[in-house]
Parts: sequence; C-alpha cells; structure tokens
Amino acid sequence: MIRLFYILFFAIIQAQQIPLFDGDIAFSYLKKQCDFGERYPGSQNHIDLKNYLVSFLSDKSDELIVYDHEINHPYNKNEKIILYNILARYNLDSQNRILLMAHWDTREIADKDSNKMNQAKPIIGANDGASGISILMHLSEIFSSYPFNNIGVDLLFVDGEDMGRHGDLENFSIGTKLFSKTMSKPIPKLAICLDMVADKDPEFKIEYFSYIQAEKDVLELWDLANSLGYSEFVYELSQPIYDDHRALFVETGIPSLDIIDFDYPYWHTLEDTVDKCSPYTLGIVGTLVCEYLYRKEHD
Repeated sequence: MIRLFYILFFAIIQAQQIPLFDGDIAFSYLKKQCDFGERYPGSQNHIDLKNYLVSFLSDKSDELIVYDHEINHPYNKNEKIILYNILARYNLDSQNRILLMAHWDTREIADKDSNKMNQAKPIIGANDGASGISILMHLSEIFSSYPFNNIGVDLLFVDGEDMGRHGDLENFSIGTKLFSKTMSKPIPKLAICLDMVADKDPEFKIEYFSYIQAEKDVLELWDLANSLGYSEFVYELSQPIYDDHRALFVETGIPSLDIIDFDYPYWHTLEDTVDKCSPYTLGIVGTLVCEYLYRKEHD
C-alpha cells in the first residue's frame, strides 16, 4: 500500500512538471498561417509570413537566428529567390540538445490534384506546411514560460522543403540542406520532424527512414504515445518518405525521425485546406512532443 502511494505521488509530481499543450491554440496558428494565402518561395505571401514568424518568435526564445539563402529557382534558373531558415534556441549553455523541425513553405504546384486545370496552381498547405509550424509556434510559448535548465532545445522553421518535382529528390528539402552547411556546435543529438500532423482522421505509422536512422528514439516516442492513450500511433512500418528528416540525416548524420501521417488524400492538392485539419490531432502530437522533452528535462 505504501509503495503504491509513493508510485502515485511521484507520478502526480512528474505530471505537474509538464506544461499543458493546447491543440486549440495550435489550430489558431494553423489558421493564421493559411490566412496569408499560398506561401511558396518567391511569393509576397512567403515574405509576409517570414516577417510574421520572426516577430512572433523574437520575444519567445533565448536566441533567434534568421538564415537567408539566395538561390536560383530550381525550375526557372533566371529567377532568384531567397529561402529563410529561422532557428529559435533555448538553454544555450546545454550541450545535450534536441532539434524540432517543420517546414513553413507551401507547394507552388498542386500536381496531385485530380483536376488537371488545378495542377499548375499553388496550394494553401494547411496540413502540409502549416500544421507542423503551428505546433512549433505553441511550443515556443511553452518553452519561454517553462524554461529548460538541463536539456537544450532548438526549433527550426525550415524553408524550401516542397520545391521539388516528382522523382527529383535533389530539389526537395533545399532549406534543410543549406542549414546543414551552416549548423554550428553543439550538434543536436536527435532531430524530430513534424510534417502533416493535423489530419482529422490520424494514423501515425513508423516511417521507414525514421526507423533505420533513430530506431531507439522512435520506439521510445511511440511507447510514450501509447502510454498517454494515443492509439493513433501504431507499431507498423510505413513507406520511406524523403523529407527534412532524411535530408538532415544524410547531410549531418544526426539521428532524425519523422512524425507524419502520410495517408492524407488532399496531399499536394488545392483541397489541403483548414477544414481538413483538427485541433485534436495537433493536440495529441504537441502533447507527445512536450511530454517527451520535459521528461528528458527531469530525468
């Protein structure tokens, strides 16, 4: 009886040390991004959102770095565009760091749209773009209010993830490849990528590259998700997906994993809009990441 009391006591104490992640707040940030319109590199909406994100993060981080990279548009070599990687850092003195990343750019073409007339149009990217960023935005508020004393955390708002065309891996995750060349020490010990994390009907399988790049960390996260009651995280391997987590691992060797629900029927179509997204799904993913980080902080 006494042993059970102590187990419950310490469980309550640990729960009190972990801040609340609010899916409704994250959802409001998802909608805010979409209010800017399509946010593909080279557009005015892209510049406007970059300015908004920098302003939003300026008082919510221990250090804020904006990297700008001028490149030739991969499919229009006469067009110069600027990609912006935004890095918000917390507890700068810690060598034990974890990187969270999501892409904030949206796709310039809706090449998977069933209507061929739409395939040259840009997408809103509510799930594919705004969802992961909305979680990072709310986490920045939490980290600012509940600072880390042991671990260090970096939030990377990465640009230029979705510029490639089908079969052309070289021009996907351009921002991550550029960031990898400028990354300074201490190098994170783990990177967690959030991509398409707002589907109303979520099922998070274990993405193949994640499993081979960071098996121990993937299983630890999925075990934690299930212990929290999130049966949406299933122990089943999905297809390999080349996005920022894969590019970062290839460029740097940092163990990197992806939380992604790739079974999303509106991917790369004009139908990837706010009404297809759910604050509940943002809430379970955000809560999982928050729990994971603050448990590491209190270990």
